[in-house]
Amino acid sequence: MALPKYNEFHVPMLKFLADGKPHKVKEVRKAMREYFHLSDEDVSEMLPSGRITTFASRVGWASTYLNKAGLIDKPVRGEFLITEEGRKALEHLPEVIDSKWLCRYESFRQFSGAKSEADGGAAVAAGDGASLGQEPEDDEETPDDVFESAFQKINRELQDSLMDEIMKVSPKAFEQMVLDLMAKMGYGTFENAGRTTQYSQDEGIDGIIMEDKLGFDLIYIQAKKWGKDHVVGRPEVQSFVGAIAGRDGQGLFVTTSSFSRQAQEYAEKQHIILMDGEKLTNYMIEYNFGVRTRKVFEIKAVDTDVFNEYEE
Repeated sequence: MALPKYNEFHVPMLKFLADGKPHKVKEVRKAMREYFHLSDEDVSEMLPSGRITTFASRVGWASTYLNKAGLIDKPVRGEFLITEEGRKALEHLPEVIDSKWLCRYESFRQFSGAKSEADGGAAVAAGDGASLGQEPEDDEETPDDVFESAFQKINRELQDSLMDEIMKVSPKAFEQMVLDLMAKMGYGTFENAGRTTQYSQDEGIDGIIMEDKLGFDLIYIQAKKWGKDHVVGRPEVQSFVGAIAGRDGQGLFVTTSSFSRQAQEYAEKQHIILMDGEKLTNYMIEYNFGVRTRKVFEIKAVDTDVFNEYEE
């Protein structure tokens, strides 16, 4: 099933803590997994950054929001306990607790930046018991989700811009660019490890990389600058395989376009590595080739090891 949004964890989490006992993070996660009948695949899905699972992130933010509203407490590190205010909330819980509902609590309004009526926020409908302001813009996404999504969008735009620049260089310059990128990735990092071949004599091989100084390990490269509408098929990959047949080395086929399914299946059987335009620009970003850092954001978390040293 689709992984629940973080705000969908609020109600079942509060009900799970209704017994008044402190529960560790692992217990809460297990309870949420069982409540929503989540599979191993569901809870193993990672955020794009690969730092944490989406499941752990959403459960974590759900507990943070309930804590900031004063509905649950953290008596000790890594444990949750329902508060008296949380018990009262159990008596009139909505189907889903969203940020607008949580904004009835002053502590949550301060946390989220929402305004009270006195500060110019909108008043609550009769019966809600408090004044509301502007709740977070997207109640279905955690700050982690928003940041990761924005990061991915920026990178996709960067990939498109990189491809625009790549398409402006000559085919011969593109071959050299691929060799330089491979060197940046750590393949043949010593002097003169990579070289392009002469057009008239390349026999389908555009470049050669020596992975060691004596040339025992070789990578033969075909690098083709083609438009997006040119899908590289099996015959073109097969021709490359024929060009390196009998040579002691491995094959890498790089293109600015894409490969057909038949080409991918054939390459896998022949142990040829394929790099399409998307992979190419991804590697350029990952290895800082043709890009520069515009701004750095540091996302920090509590270092519990430091505080463990102060425990008696």
